[in-house]
Amino acid sequence: METNDSILQKRQKYLYPTKVPYYSEPIHLTKASGSYVWDESGNKYLDVIGGIVSISVGHNHPKIVARAKKMLDEGAIQHTTFLYLSEYMPRLAEKLSNVAPGDLSKCYFTNSGSEANEMAVLTARVATKENMVVALRHGYHGGTSTPLSLCGHSTWKFSSQPQSGVTHAQAPNCYRCPFGQEKDNCSLECAEDVKEVIETTTNGKIAAAIIEPILGVGGFIDAPTDYHKRVYEIVKSFGGLYISDEVQTGVGRTGKNFFAIADSGVVPDLITMAKGLGNGAPIGAVITKSEHAETLRGKLHFNTFGGDPFQAMQAGEVIDIIEEEKLIQNADTMGRYLKEGFIGLMKDYQIIGDVRGRGLLMGMEMVTDRKSKNPASAECAKLMELCKDQNILIGKGGLYGNVVRIAPSLSITKSECDELLTGMAVAFEKLTK
Repeated sequence: METNDSILQKRQKYLYPTKVPYYSEPIHLTKASGSYVWDESGNKYLDVIGGIVSISVGHNHPKIVARAKKMLDEGAIQHTTFLYLSEYMPRLAEKLSNVAPGDLSKCYFTNSGSEANEMAVLTARVATKENMVVALRHGYHGGTSTPLSLCGHSTWKFSSQPQSGVTHAQAPNCYRCPFGQEKDNCSLECAEDVKEVIETTTNGKIAAAIIEPILGVGGFIDAPTDYHKRVYEIVKSFGGLYISDEVQTGVGRTGKNFFAIADSGVVPDLITMAKGLGNGAPIGAVITKSEHAETLRGKLHFNTFGGDPFQAMQAGEVIDIIEEEKLIQNADTMGRYLKEGFIGLMKDYQIIGDVRGRGLLMGMEMVTDRKSKNPASAECAKLMELCKDQNILIGKGGLYGNVVRIAPSLSITKSECDELLTGMAVAFEKLTK
């Protein structure tokens, strides 16, 4: 096995410099099972970020491993595309249509969330014959061309990145409300801003609005309960389609429905997904209404590897496992338990300014002072190191990198939650001292 120094040297020599590893001394992970991962030296870590919010049913779930081994032993074909018949792609599409809200039934498979969002926007533009798409500040929808245009973070955008046909509304950030309001005591000014943006920056017609139920990269920003319902009404009044980007929030993570948008009582026109759908396998998808998919008929469009047998099999198994093991219910129960624990930490440590999120998608925003809400970016980075010392792997996000992101496997147990809370308490104690 290569040394960490050797791996780092090769990364620096052969990889783009945009690929920056976590930690001052990056970890070389080599093995995984359930909620845990191991490095090359055999050190065991509790993984509560799942790569990047990608592990839904646990690392190397026995059922998925057994199916993959069986397919390999039988010499199953690994690559077919849509050009040939394969049982796995339509079977997965059927399963997704069964868990999707309303009459969403037509699927398109990709390798990633970025590609899924590209396809969703293309579908909306063709279906409406309009070009303009409304996105949110602090939103993130992927790293390819159209998603980067939709991105609401300067840290992810490039000077040569075009932004044609995109406009941005304010984010529903209750902790840092751009309208100076308080959560649960406002008039949804953030939602009404979508209406004003359409009226003032477009021709009065839009193709779509694309919105994450909880803004992931933005720092797990969780909107007020009625926000999505009001924005849906506004979008429809201007002739647009509502795209719910569930790359991070989908697959039961918010602890109530398979897709988080259903928590708000909204049936969107399109839903995009990836990450947890494959539990580590590179697969993304769009699901939409038949009437919208039909508008693309007569043109050719496909994704070379989207929906290939092994990826589609794994995503199908994920859906079955979530139902069989009642993981959505577990996400709700363990999420509530963790949130209570994080609120307890907030009482003990003033550096935690806000605790938010739903199910097993939670954020803690760190500030140097609760009154000024000045982002504690350096402290958040230090906390990650201190958590690693406690053998706990967390994530961070937000425009200023000051939000701790917690997104463990939906199968996390109470004892593992206690391990997380105990380790984080030690890390916060060392940080504040």
